[in-house]
This record gives sequence, C-alpha cells and structure tokens, in this order.
Amino acid sequence: MNKEKSIYEVLSSVDVSSKIEKKGDGRYSSNYMSWGHAWNELKKLFPEAKRNVYEDPNTGLIYFSDGRYGYVKVGIEINGIEMIDYLPIMDNRNNSIPVEKITSFDVNKTIQRSTTKAIAMHGLGISLWLKEEEPSDEDSKSAKPAGKKLITLNVGDENWSRVLKYVEANNHLSLEEIISNLKSKYTVSAGVKKEIKSNLESNG
Repeated sequence: MNKEKSIYEVLSSVDVSSKIEKKGDGRYSSNYMSWGHAWNELKKLFPEAKRNVYEDPNTGLIYFSDGRYGYVKVGIEINGIEMIDYLPIMDNRNNSIPVEKITSFDVNKTIQRSTTKAIAMHGLGISLWLKEEEPSDEDSKSAKPAGKKLITLNVGDENWSRVLKYVEANNHLSLEEIISNLKSKYTVSAGVKKEIKSNLESNG
C-alpha cells in the first residue's frame, strides 16, 4: 500500500540549489532564496497555497512592536495547514532597527524574508536553515567575550528552565538574535541551539 507523501515530504525534496543566491560580505554574508523564487516553486506544486500577512489589531499596521523594536508575522497556508513565521525588522547586518527608525521599505523587505521562511517551514528550501545548525569558525571566535567567563549551558540543567522562559518571552525574535543574546552569558553548543530552535517553532 502506497503512502501519500505529506506536504513537507513533497516540498523538502525539491532541489532549489539553482535558486540560491548570496548577499553581503565577510561575516555578514549569507545564502538565501528570494521570496519570488520560493513563491513560484510553491505555487507550482500547491496552487491553492496562500499567504497571510498579519496586522497589529491595536494599530492596524502590518507589523508589531514591543515599544523598542518591530517584527512581522507572516503565515503560509497549504491545504488548511498554516505555518507562521515571526521575524524582527532588521538592517542589512541583521541588527534590529529601533521602532522610530523603521520605514515602509524595511517592513516590506522583512515581510518578503518572512514569507520565504514560512514557506521553508513547510519544507521548501529548509536546507538553508538546517545549515545554520553547524557551528562556524566565526561562532567559535565570538562565543566567549574577552575577560568574561561564560556558563556552559546544557539541556535540562539548572539554567535550562530560565533559558526556556527567556525564549518563550522573546519568541518574536529570530533564532540568531536569541542565540546571540544568550552567548553574552552562556556557551551554546549546536545541540543546545537545535533544542532552542525546536522550542521557538513549537511556541511560534
């Protein structure tokens, strides 16, 4: 008896290597797939797929704010299954932009990036984010600030519950922002990062 493939199995098997581009230089460089390519590949396989860009009910704006920074909320729905991504509004160095400096261009650009990530949560292009799990030389160099002894963080240890509370309270931030903040106090292994990512996705 043949088992019908799930949405994730179908989309994660699509080869998007020819659609991958690189942006930035040095430590700020990264590989990405444009929202246009991601949307085009998605609609080829699931033409009924739709995107939901959420508005803040308090302001009517298409982004949210904690008073200091802003973030967008984008969902991709396929066959009644919606995957939602929360993404901070960031500059070209992936630093959050203060809310008073956010422009409509920044919001639009973040929505398109969040669209690609929400599509990836369904499986298409997920390999781009899986590669982020591998620790880089740059991570090793920046993991321990000079002159400060860091706490080794392990899943389930006495600090873990505090970290999970922090992650839950800040689930509007990207995984990389959360890890960067944690590294000011803890050493974060690839395994711990994976568990934090899983927790973020389950609370997203």
